[in-house]
Amino acid sequence: QVQLVESGGGLVQPGGSLRLSCAASGNIFRIAKMGWYRQASGKQRELVAGITNSGSTNYADSVKGRFTISRDNAKDTVYLQMNSLKPEDTAVYYCNADGVVLTTSPYSMNYWGKGTLVTVSS
Repeated sequence: QVQLVESGGGLVQPGGSLRLSCAASGNIFRIAKMGWYRQASGKQRELVAGITNSGSTNYADSVKGRFTISRDNAKDTVYLQMNSLKPEDTAVYYCNADGVVLTTSPYSMNYWGKGTLVTVSS
């Protein structure tokens, strides 16, 4: 009964910016880590950025210095600020929540959103 809902995708020109949001809802007790993955046409899904509930972050080398991940633990929401976008950033971006502990169970689980399309093109 956990849902991850992404928003903020769209069409943007190279050099532009977008901000993605992902809100987790349900009977959630704790989320250890939230992150963003992306999958371009014909390619494998890859990690873009991740953040723990303590605030530590990690980024793919291809987005370091351009993207920033942040998290609002109280709202179970994660954001991805994307600046200086490049055509190669075009992909479906997926929100991920790992180590999710529900109020009704003692074990953790992993959840995925349905994705939001980001297209960077002139």
